[in-house]
Amino acid sequence: MVQSADVEAAIRKAIPDASVTVEDLTGGGDHLQVSVVSTAFDGLTRIRQHQLVYAALQQELASEAIHALALNTSVPTSNS
Repeated sequence: MVQSADVEAAIRKAIPDASVTVEDLTGGGDHLQVSVVSTAFDGLTRIRQHQLVYAALQQELASEAIHALALNTSVPTSNS
């Protein structure tokens, strides 16, 4: 089990400008829905965006503290 704040911190350490939302889908802390919005994703394919997040959570995924991860990534929308 991993705490939502720890997941957010790990992602923000790797992607400092990230806006991160973590939702525990089952209440057990190991099935998560994570949304990440960052300018670092600009110009990257969805696969590459997800790879950046997976890399940030490598330890949690390898230890199976996170068993399932539903991931949404995007770049910030402009308000012009």
